[in-house]
Amino acid sequence: MPVLNRTADLQAALTAWRHDFHRHPELAYEETRTANLVAERLEAMGVEVVRGLGGHRRVGHH
Repeated sequence: MPVLNRTADLQAALTAWRHDFHRHPELAYEETRTANLVAERLEAMGVEVVRGLGGHRRVGHH
């Protein structure tokens, strides 16, 4: 499925996620909650996530 179609399908969810991130701000370089939520959501979409790279960074790939 083209990326634009998938993005359009996720628009409501992405907006909700953005609102959630803004309701729970974290200090720069201490984004533990945000990093974990993004990783969990990517995994739920079938994206393989590598955790623990230099702190809170996550890498998702197919």
